[in-house]
Amino acid sequence: MVLFKICIVSLQKILHHRGFKIRTSYLIILKMEYYAYVKSVHLIFVVSWFVGLFYIVRLFIYQVESYEKPEPDKTILTTEYKRIQSLLYKIIMTPAMYLTVLSALGMIWLDYVHLDGRLLKAGWFHIKLGLVIGLIAYHFYCAKMMKDFSQDVINWTSGQLRMWNEVATLFLVSIIFVVFLKNAFNWIYGVLGLIAFGVLLMMAVRLAKRLREK
Repeated sequence: MVLFKICIVSLQKILHHRGFKIRTSYLIILKMEYYAYVKSVHLIFVVSWFVGLFYIVRLFIYQVESYEKPEPDKTILTTEYKRIQSLLYKIIMTPAMYLTVLSALGMIWLDYVHLDGRLLKAGWFHIKLGLVIGLIAYHFYCAKMMKDFSQDVINWTSGQLRMWNEVATLFLVSIIFVVFLKNAFNWIYGVLGLIAFGVLLMMAVRLAKRLREK
């Protein structure tokens, strides 16, 4: 990276000496370094957030299935699952969500100040924002579910919860496709692909349930 900066500065001096101007500057390179650091932190917290979202619904499933156990196993398991859910939500999920959002705002700010706000002008980025808002809604709905489960108010079957668990997977796949394909993303094929992916997930959940029941 240091060698790259030296080359850029040298190129600037040569071009300037010959009457040319180059937009890239040492300052912009330095700011992009900051952007890379913030982006790295952002990805770390995104992974942590998704891990929490996947795991908390699995805990809901385990809790529902534990009600079929005889005593004292039933009470011991449900109490433990409630405790783990609370810790997961307070210590991992929620901090990871807020730090994901804060680091994303940091990237948007750096882009707006130093790169003329290219992100905010990109159509794919608007789609990503919509997906992230949906993911945040999913997060808080899981919090509502956790509150109900802590009071033994259960309105879900284990099969329904397995389907609900795959909603986070759909968000993850959608966000990855939008971010990496950007303007090359064919929306018609993309939507059809996501629908097909969702159908396959549902079929896999039902098949797994049938295999467990045998």
